[in-house]
Formats: sequence, C-alpha cells, structure tokens
Amino acid sequence: MPRDRSWYQLPVEQVFEALESRGRGLTTSESKARLERYGYNELKFKNRGPLIRFLMQFHSPLIYVLLVAGLVTAFMNMWMDSAVILAVVLANTIIGFIQEGKAEASAEALEKMMTPECTVLRDGNQEIIPARELVPGDVVLLDEGKKVPADLRLFYTKNMGADEAPLTGESVPVRKNIETIPKPDLPPADQYCMAFSGTFITSGSGKGVVVGTGERTELGRIAELMKETRATTTPLMRKMADFTRLLVIAILSIAALNFILAAVFGFPFVYSFLASVSLAVAAIPEGLPAILTITLAFGAMTMARRNALIKRLPAAETLGVTTVICTDKTGTLTKNQMTVAKIYCGGKQYEVSGVGYEPKGEFVIGCNAINPGQESEELIETLRAGYLCNNATLVEDAEEVRYKIVGDPTEGALVVSARKAGISDDRTKLDEIPFSSKQQYMATLHEGTDGNVIYVKGSPERVLELCRTQLVNGSREPLRNEEILAKAGEMAGEALRVLGMAYKFVPKDKKTLDSADLEELTFLGFQGMIDPPREEAMDAVRKCKRAGIRVVMITGDHAQTAKAIARQLGISAGSDRVLIGEELSRMSDDELYEVVETVSVYARAAPEHKFRITKQLQSRGHITAVTGDGVNDAPALKAADIGIAMGITGTEVSKEAADIILTDDNFASIVGAVEEGRYVFENIKKVILYTLPTNGGQTLLILGAILLAPFILIFNPHLGGGLPIAPVQILWINLLDAVALALPLIREPKEKGLLDRPPRNPQERITDSPFFKKVGIVSLVMALAGFFMYYLSTVMCAGDPDVLAKAQTAAFTTVMLVHICYLFTARSITESAFTFSPFSNKWVLIGAALTLVLQLTIIYAPQFIGINPLRTAPLPAECWIAMISVSLPIFFIIEFEKFLTKRLGNRNRRRMFKQ
Repeated sequence: MPRDRSWYQLPVEQVFEALESRGRGLTTSESKARLERYGYNELKFKNRGPLIRFLMQFHSPLIYVLLVAGLVTAFMNMWMDSAVILAVVLANTIIGFIQEGKAEASAEALEKMMTPECTVLRDGNQEIIPARELVPGDVVLLDEGKKVPADLRLFYTKNMGADEAPLTGESVPVRKNIETIPKPDLPPADQYCMAFSGTFITSGSGKGVVVGTGERTELGRIAELMKETRATTTPLMRKMADFTRLLVIAILSIAALNFILAAVFGFPFVYSFLASVSLAVAAIPEGLPAILTITLAFGAMTMARRNALIKRLPAAETLGVTTVICTDKTGTLTKNQMTVAKIYCGGKQYEVSGVGYEPKGEFVIGCNAINPGQESEELIETLRAGYLCNNATLVEDAEEVRYKIVGDPTEGALVVSARKAGISDDRTKLDEIPFSSKQQYMATLHEGTDGNVIYVKGSPERVLELCRTQLVNGSREPLRNEEILAKAGEMAGEALRVLGMAYKFVPKDKKTLDSADLEELTFLGFQGMIDPPREEAMDAVRKCKRAGIRVVMITGDHAQTAKAIARQLGISAGSDRVLIGEELSRMSDDELYEVVETVSVYARAAPEHKFRITKQLQSRGHITAVTGDGVNDAPALKAADIGIAMGITGTEVSKEAADIILTDDNFASIVGAVEEGRYVFENIKKVILYTLPTNGGQTLLILGAILLAPFILIFNPHLGGGLPIAPVQILWINLLDAVALALPLIREPKEKGLLDRPPRNPQERITDSPFFKKVGIVSLVMALAGFFMYYLSTVMCAGDPDVLAKAQTAAFTTVMLVHICYLFTARSITESAFTFSPFSNKWVLIGAALTLVLQLTIIYAPQFIGINPLRTAPLPAECWIAMISVSLPIFFIIEFEKFLTKRLGNRNRRRMFKQ
C-alpha cells in the first residue's frame, strides 16, 4: 500500500488494487472487517478537565507564597489581611482558568468539521451511512453542496469544483479531475484528483474511493500537529516567571534572616514571627498580578478599537516584542478582490485604474485617459466578452456601502472592468459550455440583433488555437499569433492572470452550443488581472521595516505572483529568492534553518510548510507572529508566539487556535497592534518599576527595625518599642498603592516613536542593572524617611500614652506620601517629569487625591466611629509639616538620577560614534 500522501500519483486501477476495492464499493462484511482494523472515521482529543485546569492555575511560586501568607495571617487572627490576600489569589486563578478554557476550544472546533452522514456504494447499491463508519476502500458519491467525509481519490468527475478554503486557505474553488499527477511531494492545493475531508463540493458531481479516514486524512494530520504542538509561552510570561522565582527566593531568604536575627537578639517568639510575616507581606507585591492583568486587559481594549481582538491577554504585550510577522497574501496583504489592470487588444495596451469591486476607474493609453465608447470596436467587444461569458454578479451592499461579487472572483473582475466602461448588456444566454481544466475555456451563446453570438474566454494559448482572425481597428485581419503570445507572456511576467477573449457570429436559429461550434473564432484581446496590494499594507510594511520587524509572505499562490506582490509591497530580506512548496518538502529541518533568515517569500506552501518555517524562525531566536484563516493554519497559529486569525474569512478552527483575531483581515491592523503592544510593555515596566521599590522600602523598614532593636530603644519590644509599621498597615499600603497609584500609570499617554525603535531583546530581563539601581535608591530613601518620622514622632509625642501608635501612624503616612511623590516622577522611566504636562494624565491626579483623602480618613475617622482596623492614631499638625518635608526629596532624587543616566548615555554614544 502506498504511503498516505502519494495516492494522487497512482492511476485509478492501481488505487483500487492497493485498497482491494472496486467501483461497485465494498460488501457489508468487508466494511465491518475494515472498521475493526482501521477504527472509526473521527478525530479525538484529550483535553484536561475543568478541575485540573482550575488547580493548575495555582502552579506559581508567587501564588504559593501568597497562600502561605494568607494562612499564617489567618492563624494569627489577622482576618482582614488573610481575606484580602486570598481574594487576590482567587481573582487571578479565575482569570487564568477562563483564558485556558478558551484556548482548548480549538480542538472541539476541529472535531465539528467532520460530516455526520454520507452516501456510499455497498454491493453496487447506494446507501446513506454515518460518516464515522467509512473505511478505506469505500466508494463515496459527491454532489453539489455536500461536504467531503474523508480523503478520496477521485475516479469520476463531471464539472466538479471544490471549495478547499477551510483546508488550504485559498478562496477560489478548485476544478477537480481524475488525471494522475506524477510529481512527488505536491501540497494538497495541487492534488486535483483528490477530494479532502472537511472541504465542500461547489459544483458538479463525482465519485471517489476512500484512501484515508480519521487521523490518516489531511485534516487528521493537522489534528496530530495540534496535539503535538504546545502553546508557546509568551516572552512576558517567561520574564515574569523568572522574576517571580527571583522575588520569592529573595523574600523567603530575607524573612528567614529576619527571624534568625530576632531569635539571636532574644526577642519573644511571637514578636519575631510577626516581624518576619510583616516583612514577607511588605515584600510581596500582592496587587502586582492584578495590575498586570488589568494593564493587559486595557491594552486588549485599545487593540480592539484598532480591529485586533485579543483572546489571550499576554498576547497584548507579546506583539510589541515581535521580530518576524509571517503573513498570508490573499486578503491580508492584498484586497482579495481580483481587479483588471491591463487590457491588450488591436495591438494596443490599455491601463485600467481603480481597485476592488467598485465599478469606477479610467482607461488610459500612454498617458492619456480615453473614453472606451469612442475607441475602436475591439476594446468594447473584449470587455463585452468578459461580461457576458460569465456567471458572476456584481451587487451593491447598501448596509456596508460597498460592492461585492456573487460567484467566482476572477469572473467578478471581468464584470467590474466592463461596468467601468458602461457596459451592462442583459442579452439572453441561450446555452453554455462550462469551464473545465481539461478544455481550458468557457463558452456562451447569446441572442443578438441580426444573429446570435458566441463568446469564449479562457487561457490565451487555448483561445488562440480556436481563432483564425483577430479584430484590429474594427476589421478582421490575419491572426498574428507570435506577437499576441509574446504580449500574453509579458503580462504574465508582471504576475497578471491573463484571460483571452474571442467571439463568433452564428445564425439566429442557432440555440444550442457544443465544442464543434468553436472553430474559426475571431480573437478580440486579453484582460490581465491581479489581486492588488492594499495601499495601507504598503505603508504597514514600511512601518515594520522602520520598527525592525521583518515581514515574511507565505502563500499558496504561484511563485511569479508572490514575487511580484512582494516586490510591490517592499518585502525582502536582501534576497529575491522565492521558495516553493516542492522545494520545502525536500528540505530537511537543518537545511530550512539555514535559509529562513534570508528568504522572505514562500509560494505554493502547504500547511506543514508554514508550521516548519515558524519553528525554524523560533529556533533562530525570533519572536514570531503568524497569520492564518484555514484549518491548515491551526498548527502554525498554535506554535507561533502570536497566532493571528482572520475574522472575516477565517474558519472557526483557526480562530480558536489563535491568540488574536483581526476583525478586518487587514495587515495594517497587525502593525497598529504591534504599536499598542509596545505601549503595553512600557506601561507594565512603569508599573513594576513603581511597585517594587515601594515594597523594597517597606522591607528595609522591617529588617532595619530588627537589626537596630538592640541599639535603639524605640524598636526594642522588651522596652516598649515595636515595628515602625504594622502588618495590616503594610497590606493597606500595598493594596491602595496598586489600585489608586500604580493603576493610573497604565493610562499614561503613548510616548512618541514607539515604531521608530527596534524590538527589544526577548532575552532581556526585567531585573537589569538600571532596574536594581532605581529600586535601591527609592527603597533606601523611603526607609530612611520612615525611620526618621518614626523616631521624630516618639520625640514629639513623648509622654503620650499612644506614642507607639502615633509613631507607627507617622511612619505609615510618610511611606504613603513618599509613594505619591515618587508617582509623579515614575510617569516616565527616562524622561524628566518637567518635560510633560502634569495634567496630561488626569488619573494620576485623581489617584493621588483619593489616596490622601483615604489616608486622612483612616487617621482621623476612628476616634468618631469607634472602629480602628488599621490601628492608627490622630497626628498633630506639626507632624504633617515634617512628613511632607521628608517625602518630597524622593521626587528630586529620581529626577536627578534620570538626568545623570541620560547624560552618561549620551556621552557613551558620542564616544562610540567617534570610535
């Protein structure tokens, strides 16, 4: 028996022989025996159950630490602390559970593509059976509108066409035949004698013998790839995982050191344990997971307004680090609207303006616009032939204010070109010879005024074979065959799809049409058409180059067309080489690895080719975004760092496998989303650089208090001292800081030039040297300010029975004020706060005001309402003057740090430039 994918190479007789079958089909007993041998014709997936998926969301070091902190605080009757911590954990777990559930839906969508029933021959009789009971050797009957139930080798067709878009992504129906194809390693799109599971019959009828069922079909191969392909972890998730591990190790180490020191100094066990727990709570950024989720969600909302729907939140940031975009051609880079661009007739060439299906445009010869109605007869007749020898219809969609084609896109282009010239004949069609790949032409018979007329369109070579004369300046002249074919070759070299037109007058009583009537025709001309590049796609490709992103085109179209479109769009990697599917099939992964860095155009590509190209680009360290719309694209979409499905033309399988769905199928929307992705990362970095120093400052406060306790009485529990800030106050700071202060940073206006810089290095860590420097500076200043106010308050309130509570409240409030002052300089990582308006982000002002109001409330309200969960005490006015004075320096210190960093950076750049 031949290997799975070579059935198209065998003559039908050998196929039946290999399958031990015949044209009358299998017997009932044979089918039962084979069902036991091959199994049912279905696809099966093993998805994790909802409980397992839910429990897996807890698999994170930071979540483990938060859970332990929550349990410990609950054990110590600190119920408010534990409730808030557990609420944060639960919220993040639910969000992750929902997102993963959506991702696993792609497998279910693929299973739904299998058809439920089909018609087969059993013992020569037609039977309708469940499609899952099909076995190799069964003979299946296909009719217009039916879905193909398994992979079939066709042995009979009659004007049969198949829509293979769900499998190959190509929108034009494929004409099917029974001819053997000797070429090896052909992609499914070129296997014209095969019908594939999950595709549709658009016209005609046929019969085929089953050669593949279930996982042995092309659809099954895709299913296998999807099962083998693990969803790629995004760069942000990898960085956050590394960062979390580092943070957890640091927190546990410092907390353990704190407990050991407290024990060495002889402090009570409860005090030592409480101080260590306080330190852990201070160091853990409880609100950071929620802030990151909200930041990504906000980015997703912004992208949705730019026609990119985000299915998996981390994808909102990953787009910003993308280095390669692998994109389809049809409909993404091009309009997916075939348009006549050139017409050749009577020895003249005309350019036709206008793109798409809107019937507006000019006819130009040389540099002059002309009126087609005033030109010679052959131009109008060439256009009329394309209009009448046609089954497509141009309709205006009033709701969407646009035109669309009902029927074949190529025929639609001919209708539009005729309408641009004002042709809208409604001559009665008397008969038709439909197009077939064997005869390579279509012919129609129409009523005329003095007689009837036959119009023919088809491949230039075939149409010329049927002609004896040509129309030039309204007169019939001898056919200049070589000249005409040379012009057709020239137009084809420009990636135009060229169709020849001819006609013939016949008597009025001629009412039927057959191939014998197509002799001694008069050649009219050629129409050359192309699916034109989107204008916005050209601009988007230029933006990608400026942003350091390489664009790779992977298409099922022919190499010449792909190369011409790539040239128009400016897609290249320093090489004009185009790799075709046959070459890719012969290449090993190592050979492909060597060429992916230089080849930017792939033609006649099959689904596994896109998958392999994606994997080899990733092997070279690239962050890849891959577009797709067919079932065949699902493995590549799942394997890519970012899978992008088409919202209009995409199948359900591709949409479920993707991370992002483009609602307008437009490449320019991807580039817009890349800009938003970079904006999202900038915001995330700002939030982290704001949040962690504030946690670091509180950690130093607790650790410093333990270290200084033997020497400074106000920290010594044996002598009535205590920690400068209580655990519940630390938790309040962390949560209020996350909601009211850190969150407004995600609403910062977009910085200029986001697309004028190369993608950041995916291996770059969040915790680099500048990061630690800034964290260290802010943490130290915050801790010193807290210590100073704690000490000063004990002096100012000496003799007061609530001196410890007031000292803690002063330190607690000082830390909050330092946070607010730091917020105004944290709005930009590198630029001075004096370079932008303080009113450009109103949410920062609202957050700061809200924080101050709440802080005043928790300090002064308890004495009136009798409830004091944060254990604060009212402060005298003079304390506020001191607190504000020690808080303000952080703003100027960070501004000075930015100034020095920028100046040193400029000096180093100048030095490198001189060298």
